[in-house]
Amino acid sequence: MRTLFHSYLNSSLILRVSIALVLGVAVGMIGGQQVADWLAPLGELLLRLLKFLIVPIVLFTLMVGINQANIGSMGRVGRKLFGFYVMTTALAIVVGLVVASLFEPGSGMALNESAEVKVPDNPGIASVLLNIVPDNIFTAFSELNLLGIIFIAIVFGIALLKLRESETHAELGEHLYKVVEALNEITLKVMAGVLQYVPIGVFAIVAKTAGEQGMSTILALGDMVLVLYIALAVHLVVYCILMRMSGVRVRAFFREARTPMATAFATQSSSGTLPLTLDAARRLGIPKRIYGFSLPLGATINMDGAAIRIAISAVFAANVVGIPLDLMTMAEIVLIGTLTSIGTAGVPGAGIVMIATVFAQVGLPIETVALLVSIDALVGMGATGLNVTGDLVGTAIIARSESKHSAETTVARSESAG
Repeated sequence: MRTLFHSYLNSSLILRVSIALVLGVAVGMIGGQQVADWLAPLGELLLRLLKFLIVPIVLFTLMVGINQANIGSMGRVGRKLFGFYVMTTALAIVVGLVVASLFEPGSGMALNESAEVKVPDNPGIASVLLNIVPDNIFTAFSELNLLGIIFIAIVFGIALLKLRESETHAELGEHLYKVVEALNEITLKVMAGVLQYVPIGVFAIVAKTAGEQGMSTILALGDMVLVLYIALAVHLVVYCILMRMSGVRVRAFFREARTPMATAFATQSSSGTLPLTLDAARRLGIPKRIYGFSLPLGATINMDGAAIRIAISAVFAANVVGIPLDLMTMAEIVLIGTLTSIGTAGVPGAGIVMIATVFAQVGLPIETVALLVSIDALVGMGATGLNVTGDLVGTAIIARSESKHSAETTVARSESAG
């Protein structure tokens, strides 16, 4: 047993996670709902451990990152980041519409007029923006308000930076910075221990999902699921092209990104996977001042996978009711879907909220959402995996851009000095 345990610890994490995914599907399909219920606590434990790390890892990583940069560079990174997220979200919807138009999921299906689905209220962009500033620090932590936690970390990080630069309290600022840095290192040590449990938790979650969904659900709406995963694959190719154009080494990127991608796929949680995503960015050699800011923000507002889901769901609904989408309606879906994906950030049931909001705006029947609820888990797994991948891709590209900017600035200063 001791030899087996050491072999487990010494083997590659992505190998363990990959085996867990395959075994989870097999066990879930064979064992069904009974096995799913029995394994559920093991999966829940992983989600709890990952959520347990979110507050300290976001708070300390971002504060340390800000204190390794300057205010000007943070603003520049923020502008690039927001532009990248909006661009790729809109592009994801276009990819989804094109792929879905080619394969036409939902053709031949009939709408059940009696079907009902409870859709959570859409809070709107204004409410989300207000939610960035928490009225209580401890409530933001307890409710895992990621945008609020990011705001707290930025405010106190900048205050700490100013304290270190002041003439009267510089020494106090340095002492406080060392404490924050030490807390960040402790958090990383705890995360290293949690990583060892990830394959077990992934196995349990995947087995539970496969056991609950079953083959009947997969086959009934299989064309919708298949088209979605084709669109996700196409968008993944788009990521590779963007990285190649930016000078990011694609093979090295995916070598480190595989673990958070697989975990996001299994857990269906971008924020829950955040500790692993941050660890992957660190392994890629991305500066902490960049990934400490970009990844927590991306986990909240960057939803390329969800955007593809919106597009394909819209085409699916149009085919079910027999009303093909025209170019004007598709353009409207791109615009509304892009804004909605940001406006519902961090909302429970965000996927259903986004789809229902877009359907209401373009005149598609809300009842068709009920057809999609049955495959919500299968669709959500792929969409979340792409969401997390997009966060890391954006971070890697912006880090590369900042590296070039620093090099050009250095050359310019040298030439002016000469």
